[in-house]
Amino acid sequence: MSEQSARLSDVKEKYMADTVVRKHIIFYGRVQDVGFRYFSVYKARLLGLAGWVKNLDDGSVEMEVQGKEAEIDTLIQFLDGHRWIRIDAMDVENIAVIPDHDFVER
Repeated sequence: MSEQSARLSDVKEKYMADTVVRKHIIFYGRVQDVGFRYFSVYKARLLGLAGWVKNLDDGSVEMEVQGKEAEIDTLIQFLDGHRWIRIDAMDVENIAVIPDHDFVER
């Protein structure tokens, strides 16, 4: 790999790391009555993420979260590592970024 190719690769990697994305996620498992929404709001705000989280009637939890991919991954790892929360599966869809500045419980 040439030096120029390596530099372009580094620039692309940095750009991708700084790119803001928005994801629609449905969480399945032990995700209700365990503080999932509370801890989502707490950690998302600390990470500077935007979006919302709410319980669904089928026992799952729905979330839209917007921010850098690494911070979104950190949020999910934090939630999955909580002693009462157990994430068995997630349906994840990338959606359009919108003007948003806070993370709230719905």
